[in-house]
Amino acid sequence: MTLALAVDIGLAMLILAMAGWTIAVRDTFASVIGFVTYGLLLTLVWVRLAMPDVALTEAAMGGGLTGALLIGGAARLRRTEAAVRTERPGMLTRTLAAVLSATVTAALAICVLNLPDPAPTLAPDAAAKLGSTGVGNPVTAVLLAYRSMDTLLEAIVVLLALFGVWSLAHDRFWGGCPQLRTHADSEGILAYFARILPPIGIIVGVYIFWIGADFPGGKFQGATILAAMWLLVIGAGLAYFPPISQAWLRILLVAGPLVFMVIGFAGIVTAGAVFAYPIGFAKPLILAIEIALMPTLVLALALLVAGAPQRMPPQ
Repeated sequence: MTLALAVDIGLAMLILAMAGWTIAVRDTFASVIGFVTYGLLLTLVWVRLAMPDVALTEAAMGGGLTGALLIGGAARLRRTEAAVRTERPGMLTRTLAAVLSATVTAALAICVLNLPDPAPTLAPDAAAKLGSTGVGNPVTAVLLAYRSMDTLLEAIVVLLALFGVWSLAHDRFWGGCPQLRTHADSEGILAYFARILPPIGIIVGVYIFWIGADFPGGKFQGATILAAMWLLVIGAGLAYFPPISQAWLRILLVAGPLVFMVIGFAGIVTAGAVFAYPIGFAKPLILAIEIALMPTLVLALALLVAGAPQRMPPQ
């Protein structure tokens, strides 16, 4: 057994153990920490599979943003968790859950073991046409040339999630400001880092976004870093979220998907198909879509973590 194989086997066993722990543990906060750890372990798996783009996305979105949202949810459930711990599902419920889990696992195993070998694939045909996009990063080319509709829907889903969070606001706070729950000292260590790290984080985030056309990186990874820097400053009490009633905020939130749809449906006229690009203009149009989506994602991700409006803006 080679060292690489031993590492892969150990990583797979650790992921299975962490997944089991996340499901079985009854403490909500411990379960969330297990989920975040699980996401970071999956990042290592994607690295081992030589997929740095997916690894960056998993670390930023799976372990980072989703973990922050779940930690916020766990904090709000603290007061009701003691009562929930006293409840225990009956034997019938546990038996049915175990049987259902075993059935799903067996079905997945049967499907995987019965896949044709070699598996049918369009990869050679897709790779042969990627050069026509002018984009050096195959992941970006696939997401914005072959899977444009999926990418557009991903951005729209993030917006719909944000609107769902906003809908939880109390009527008297509608149109007001989200507010992170923080008790940071303006002269403490968090405030110190909030003054030092954002300039570096902004450079890194913009760099990861800009090289995404030709190297591993992209809008989702860069937007997550920029959103994290914004949240750091606000969490340290050095700034505040703007009111969600601000016109510029709402325009930037919808601008990215709107530009994406305009370019996509313009393809009917310019290239003969929806989300098709005219010859010689594919890369400029892809970059235009990425640039338009960037501020939308930064705002949406940060505001998702902030939650519903909780106060009215100062007069």
